Amino acid sequence: MLIFHDPLCAAYGSAMRPEQPARVTRSVAHLRAAHPDWEFRVPAPATSVADATLLLAHTPAHLRRLDETRDFDADTPFFDDIAAHARRAVSAALAAAAHALARRSPAFALMRPPGHHATAATAMGFCYLNSIAIAALHSHHQLGPRRVAVWDFDAHHGNGTEAILHAHADTPTFFFASVHQHPCYPGTGVTDLGPRTRNWPVGPRTPRPQHLAALRASLDAIIAFQPDLILVSAGFDAYARDPITTMTLEAADFATLGTWLAETRAHHAIPSAAVLEGGYSSDLPELIDSFLTAWSAPA
Repeated sequence: MLIFHDPLCAAYGSAMRPEQPARVTRSVAHLRAAHPDWEFRVPAPATSVADATLLLAHTPAHLRRLDETRDFDADTPFFDDIAAHARRAVSAALAAAAHALARRSPAFALMRPPGHHATAATAMGFCYLNSIAIAALHSHHQLGPRRVAVWDFDAHHGNGTEAILHAHADTPTFFFASVHQHPCYPGTGVTDLGPRTRNWPVGPRTPRPQHLAALRASLDAIIAFQPDLILVSAGFDAYARDPITTMTLEAADFATLGTWLAETRAHHAIPSAAVLEGGYSSDLPELIDSFLTAWSAPA
């Protein structure tokens, strides 16, 4: 398993917020101890991510706004060097996508901040730049042309990714699928926006088999799209004991998701890469481990 991680991603934030440095520091420590054979690689520095790459998904005004010393909202405050921190997360997502395409083997970007709520024009929901949308667009425009699907199993709807990729709905280039709790933040993702922008809203406390059935249906829709690459918004806040959601998945269910991706690679020859989105339980290291162990196993 190849994991892209830059320790500098833990150099901002506080333990007073759900999205905090310990999410990644504890996860990295756990994975290194549990899997000494896995490779950890530091992605290229923030300065390597060109504005032109970010502008594939974001507006020039948004890039300027990231440097202004005022909060976007209560969940998404200004931090010193937040623009650089967000670019590091983008760099890791780009590296993971490129590795999956070139080597046909999985790669995981274990970084923060997350990104799937960031829209073209604003930061929100702990997210400043939409790493996975940028990686999808970059994979098509600069590594492609490629057909790219995004599978978002975070408990919160990936509204920013949906909006950015749906702007290309007139071409059969991108597919977006999200399975998420509804009602829940940010309140979007109730219906499909088209044949390639699909949503599976799941009610609070939905039994695990029903939630897994929605996840299987969403992945099957992606496979039917026949993408060249699947990018995964891997959020672990659908876990039964996550403090900010009311869902029911257990660690074994995240292993099931990893197994499905491994089977997709083996049986459909579709490579995949993933980025960390949400997940705020103290069990996050074990949840990530379950997912990555299953994903990296031979199918």
